[in-house]
Amino acid sequence: MDSNKIKKGLGRGLSSLIGETKVENKTNKLPLSDIIPNRFQPRKNFDEEILTDLANSIKERGVIQPIIVRSSKDQKAKYEIIAGERRWLAASKAGLHDIPVIITEADDLKSLEFAIVENVQRHDLNPLEEAMGYKRLINEFSYDQEKVSKFIGKSRSYITNSLRLLNLPAEVIKLVEEKKITSGHAKILVGLENATFVANKILEKKLSVRQTENFVKIFKKKGSKISIFKDPNIRDLEQNVADKTGLSVTIKNNKRNKGTITFVYKDNDQLNKIIEIIKSNY
Repeated sequence: MDSNKIKKGLGRGLSSLIGETKVENKTNKLPLSDIIPNRFQPRKNFDEEILTDLANSIKERGVIQPIIVRSSKDQKAKYEIIAGERRWLAASKAGLHDIPVIITEADDLKSLEFAIVENVQRHDLNPLEEAMGYKRLINEFSYDQEKVSKFIGKSRSYITNSLRLLNLPAEVIKLVEEKKITSGHAKILVGLENATFVANKILEKKLSVRQTENFVKIFKKKGSKISIFKDPNIRDLEQNVADKTGLSVTIKNNKRNKGTITFVYKDNDQLNKIIEIIKSNY
């Protein structure tokens, strides 16, 4: 297999990296036991169901695309994965004894770059894993955010917002890693002084991302301590009505499901709008 075919098969980002390294002229096969994981792999969790599906596919068709490896610096006669760790795991799960590989020369930086590009291109990383990969480029290999932006092909603001996730409290990060809250929830919690408290409320109340957005708005307003514990479903309803009418809406609901709905209008036009809405529907 020549290098041009390798480049075409792996995608634009990976091919540009391969072009900067020395690659053997053919695809080899190595025993699975001679291969070790990439210590720079940003992906920490591999979905078991996806691995099983891939293993079943490998049983039927074999490993179609070779993984990329380099000689291990730490373990003699071993090869470290640069790209394709999930295929390696699935091949083992499928009961294979060896796997096709492309052997390349790559230093630690290049190994990390390979791993990040492969995962980002295939959307295999959750936002926290992605951010940790960028942080390693910055902390261990003297990248700055601008250089990460150009390398990954994403905007500078995207990289900045990605890295901000790592400022969340350890308790919140753990909840994301354990898939108890989603990355969508986590993005809302960035910058909140009481992020851990809100994260626990998300779990307790089983809040959606939209409901969480409405819930955290109260922390950005002064003098709203009394309304902190308003039912998120009521807040969601307030927002829905406000979106449809274009007016500020407050709903007060007690435990017996009795209460009031208040529409705030600023002029006669808005007052007439409320009246017309009521007349046309009732």
